[in-house]
Amino acid sequence: MIKRRNSKQILIGDVKVGGDASISVQSMCNTDTRDVQSTLRQIDMLAEQGCEIVRLAVLDKDAASAIKNIVKKSPVPLVADIHFDYKLAVECLNNGIHALRLNPGNIGKRENVEAVVKLAKINKTPIRIGVNAGSLEKELLDADMSLAEKMVVSAMKHIQILEDLDFDLIKVSLKSSDVLTTIEAYRLIAEKIPYALHLGVTEAGTMRQGLIKSSIGLGTLLAEGIGDTIRVSLTEDPVEEVSAGFDILKGLGLRERGVNFVSCPTCGRTRIDLISLAKKVEERFRNLPYPITIATMGCIVNGPGEARHADFGIAGGIGEGLVFKKGEIVAKVPESELINKLEEIIKKSYE
Repeated sequence: MIKRRNSKQILIGDVKVGGDASISVQSMCNTDTRDVQSTLRQIDMLAEQGCEIVRLAVLDKDAASAIKNIVKKSPVPLVADIHFDYKLAVECLNNGIHALRLNPGNIGKRENVEAVVKLAKINKTPIRIGVNAGSLEKELLDADMSLAEKMVVSAMKHIQILEDLDFDLIKVSLKSSDVLTTIEAYRLIAEKIPYALHLGVTEAGTMRQGLIKSSIGLGTLLAEGIGDTIRVSLTEDPVEEVSAGFDILKGLGLRERGVNFVSCPTCGRTRIDLISLAKKVEERFRNLPYPITIATMGCIVNGPGEARHADFGIAGGIGEGLVFKKGEIVAKVPESELINKLEEIIKKSYE
């Protein structure tokens, strides 16, 4: 059992973040926020996949104005991503946004920050301080310290601005494209502040590289009890970020939403197209809402035995295969019928 770091809980819409709340999974729309309908369609797709918080880029006044209509119809809480222009933050707050992502230090004069914070306090709207390794303040670039330490110094400066204004609905992220820098930065900040932490490895890459980097970075921190909400950044359809996020959490036993898939590696005993079969099983059952484990095994010699921990599974043979439940064989069918038979048995179990 992982003992999680105790953090101050905040509410983003109706989603609890921090404290004893489940670690939430986030993503970000890649649509033009000014296009309300396409943005809502993508939010709906993300929500269907289980995404609990969605971030939107707010690049100009038209995008900030569109927030009003998007918030009204969104099935999940929304975070406005703001850079430099405090007026965009103010308009988003007036339009009902559930949270902001910004750096108080890059939106100009103190009175600009005060205007944003004053309204955020009235609306009880959390603010995420998002520090990225690639966009640190100039005065920190030549400082004699590690990149992770520089990120922490930057974050602490921004946090101090909010605390000086008696604002504590704070969430913090410190993202780098370098995995070890990301891990070090979060470890350091976790000891210094009581606030919730949003985890992510930024610019992680395409599906393969991005998943590997995010799994190492987020997995290491989560295993140490650090982290309250996550985004797996991928150069991919944002829906894939959500699936990956839940898979990381399931792998650590931190969430049980949806199906956990296991499959054996191929070996000389395999007499079935196991790679194709495992992919088809995952595709067929990936949207099941049940917190179950489904196994796809390569042979009938020891498949059901090795995967007896699985709730359901199939094991291939020569032109045929077995369907099993909790290690017990319940059917033997031709290879072409394996997946359909597995689906039938799963459905019967939940009728």
